[in-house]
Amino acid sequence: MEASRLYSTKRVQSLKPTKKIPLEEDPTKASDALPLSLHLTNAVFFTLFFSVVYFLLSRWREKIRTSTPLHVVTFSEIIAILAFFASFIYLLGFFGIDFVQSLVFQPSPDVWIAEDEEEENEVLLAKEDARKVPCGQALDCLLPPLPPAAPIVTAQKVFDEKPVTVTTEEDEEIIKSVVAGTTPSYSLESKLGDCKRAAAIRREALQRLTGKSLSGLPLDGFDYESILGQCCEMPVGYVQIPVGIAGPLLVNGREYSVPMATTEGCLVASTNRGCKAIHLSGGATSVLLKDGMTRAPCVRFGTAKRAADLKLYLEDPDNFETLSVVFNRSSRFGRLQGIKCAIAGKNLYIRFTCSTGDAMGMNMVSKGVQNVLDFLQTDFPDMDVIGISGNYCSDKKPAAVNWIEGRGKSVVCEVIIKGDVVRKVLKTSVESLVELNMLKNLTGSAMAGALGGFNAHASNIVAAIYIATGQDPAQNVESSHCITMMEAVNEGKDLHISVTMPSIEVGTVGGGTQLASQSACLNLLGVKGASKETPGANARMLATIVAGAVLAGELSLMSAIAAGQLVKSHMKYNRSSKDVSKGSS
Repeated sequence: MEASRLYSTKRVQSLKPTKKIPLEEDPTKASDALPLSLHLTNAVFFTLFFSVVYFLLSRWREKIRTSTPLHVVTFSEIIAILAFFASFIYLLGFFGIDFVQSLVFQPSPDVWIAEDEEEENEVLLAKEDARKVPCGQALDCLLPPLPPAAPIVTAQKVFDEKPVTVTTEEDEEIIKSVVAGTTPSYSLESKLGDCKRAAAIRREALQRLTGKSLSGLPLDGFDYESILGQCCEMPVGYVQIPVGIAGPLLVNGREYSVPMATTEGCLVASTNRGCKAIHLSGGATSVLLKDGMTRAPCVRFGTAKRAADLKLYLEDPDNFETLSVVFNRSSRFGRLQGIKCAIAGKNLYIRFTCSTGDAMGMNMVSKGVQNVLDFLQTDFPDMDVIGISGNYCSDKKPAAVNWIEGRGKSVVCEVIIKGDVVRKVLKTSVESLVELNMLKNLTGSAMAGALGGFNAHASNIVAAIYIATGQDPAQNVESSHCITMMEAVNEGKDLHISVTMPSIEVGTVGGGTQLASQSACLNLLGVKGASKETPGANARMLATIVAGAVLAGELSLMSAIAAGQLVKSHMKYNRSSKDVSKGSS
């Protein structure tokens, strides 16, 4: 239609709430899709459903009694099964026959779009058409020209080159109800069905409630649908963090460009210098030592003896196979590897370890643990489950059990840096680095009572990579457990440096890894999504990359300290004379 063409090409120039023109209601009912009247159809399907259920149960009881395999079915049983599914599908839609109608007359999305546009055009034509007589073959049926200056604005969509905040009368009413407390802010997505609109309304309500402006926090340019029920609740915008690239990092014969999301100046530059030193020395070698996520529930008994009985049962090798079968029902990838128990009086802490494929795996292991706890209630009915997590895991907290036993991926990464590279690239000497590492990373950390912190700044690199690749930043606590070792080799000419990291917790599927920006960073590393060839290979490779990047960061920072360049480099790269708060609005 001409009106439709003009509507789609016209740019919106003003922003005003539009009035809805009531249209004639369609008298068609949902139940019209059925060949019989509604009450007869209901009676038929109710009778059919309960009849076939009774028939199938009686037949299967007879088979069990005569030891006949259940999968061997007769023709009458096949008919009964088909009738069961047909009546069951109908009953699912009993309280809303629209379900049945949607199956019979299911339009494509293009049809809905076309109907919406045609409805808008009918409203437009009703306003503009001044004819008083019906249109016949001998009459001129051309429409009068549409006024060019009047923009067409809908309450849902605004087409413009720049993002425009839509404020309609309806939105204003919702904002007022959120401010007044009559509409909960958390329910906007479900009520409106539009995640971005919900974020915009919540944002405006927050500004009115607090009297503070959020003008510096971006709203447009983000897919709010992608985080619904997955990454973040009640969003009002998103924070921009720059992503820098360090590398190429040469690990196990492969080069990686490592994405690092950070606001700390000098961090990417320093890690990049470490990557250069590693590359010039032939590359680093990274080895995966262990791969297993943990979860440790806390259970309580009436006596310490009963807690000890369960401990002995769980740690008995003869019972492991049975427990594995129960645990492994929860997932295709979750496989129980071991159980370690600790008693505190009447309380028992059970630390389950399992493989989790390419996922970080906290939810996966938790489901498996719940299966085992339910199974144990049969033989230990007096067992009281205090919590699915008893902090013996231990998640997002510094803990000796992670430092000793490991959690997630345990990795060691090493490289021999040539003496010439130490002098020319790192601007220091092998002797100075070895001495500094002993007195700072080892002795100094011991004096401080460090737990897993025998390094210079492993958490800096881990946090930057975690944010860039969609990992859980809070797990940086245990993931940055690291001991850095240095010694002179080849008659003191070269430097051997290694990092040992027992609990790198990473995944390439689930959580924030599915967001567009984070997914792009994983793709850059070649570990996006799940490995199709070997389950878990991508997550393990990401862990080795993290260890390699930490090795580069440790090497460069320690060299800067040994050469007395730390303060000078931070003054150069971590200070700015520009006031970014006065940037263009």
